[in-house]
Amino acid sequence: MPDVRLVNVTKRYGKIVAVDGVNLHIYDKEYFSLLGPSGCGKTTLLRLVAGLVQPDEGEIYIGDMLVNDVPPEDRDIGFVFQTFALFPHMNAWDNVVYGPRVKGFNMKKAETIGHEVLEMVKLHERLDAYPNELSGGMMQRIAVARALAAGAKLLLLDEPLGQLDAKVRNEIRYEIRRMTKDLELTAVHVTHDQAEAMAISDRIAVIKKGRILQIGTPTELYMTPKNIFVAHFIGESNFLEGYISSLNRKGAVIELRGEVKVQAEAPKKPEKGERVVLAIRPEAFVIEKGIKKKENSILGTIERTTFEGTNIRYKVRLENQDLIVVVKPSLVEEWLSVGENVTVSFSSGKTRAFTYPAEGLRKELTVE
Repeated sequence: MPDVRLVNVTKRYGKIVAVDGVNLHIYDKEYFSLLGPSGCGKTTLLRLVAGLVQPDEGEIYIGDMLVNDVPPEDRDIGFVFQTFALFPHMNAWDNVVYGPRVKGFNMKKAETIGHEVLEMVKLHERLDAYPNELSGGMMQRIAVARALAAGAKLLLLDEPLGQLDAKVRNEIRYEIRRMTKDLELTAVHVTHDQAEAMAISDRIAVIKKGRILQIGTPTELYMTPKNIFVAHFIGESNFLEGYISSLNRKGAVIELRGEVKVQAEAPKKPEKGERVVLAIRPEAFVIEKGIKKKENSILGTIERTTFEGTNIRYKVRLENQDLIVVVKPSLVEEWLSVGENVTVSFSSGKTRAFTYPAEGLRKELTVE
């Protein structure tokens, strides 16, 4: 089974740099996701690997083979599109066995493969149905089955669940991962849905404006983001602006607006007086009614409460006028109410401090 390597790959469309000097290694049998906002270049990256577009610079390897000049049909890949792209005049069976027949497999082998993959996607009983007689989830499973039937060692998925409703999407994503793992395929999955990427990926590349900002496991990206955008795009974070008041063994004392001082982890190469942004996950806060004196505690008032099923979301206006979000499990004995005075606190080990971005915080957080 192949691994995939991109070495200094760049793709331009006129003045637009869709992929900007990307270096990437996707390992054999890995389920890898390309994650980022719309227009960030993730689909272009996938199309480069597929051979549907050619790089302006750099090299692309599948296994040990340089494939820059290799046509798509000779790259031994399966491609699953967001739009399903099934042949409307063919039933499910003919769509699935199309690949083996085109590759010249004999009828018996093609039929054996067709039955195997239809059983795998649990649609063997619908082999006579045409695409317009199938639900969205069924059509997507047929699209995956068609890609698998062609004998591809590398499966490329371009927003494969984008047209499905939330319930079906959650079910199908695990089925796709299960099938690729059972068949020991290498899979590259493009999505803008961070929850989807986090749920099914071995590793994820977060992309913005054609560049990879960070590659890591879902846990690494969530717990140790390397920059402000990743902390913002993966999960949810509160961002508090301040500057380093002093340095100590625990990290740094950061002074926020209103002369509120908190202990936090220091950014790389910290300097006293340096302007920083403190990132804190909503679930990292402890929220208590009334005034509590403890380390890293800030007084505030609840401005809004939202019931989200498993969680309660509180919007809290801090005493220095910063607005934060605190998320807590809904299965608690007492919920807090709008207008109540509260104390929010956090552990210094559950924060990330970043150097203040040169273009400003709002620009850095913009999802384009």
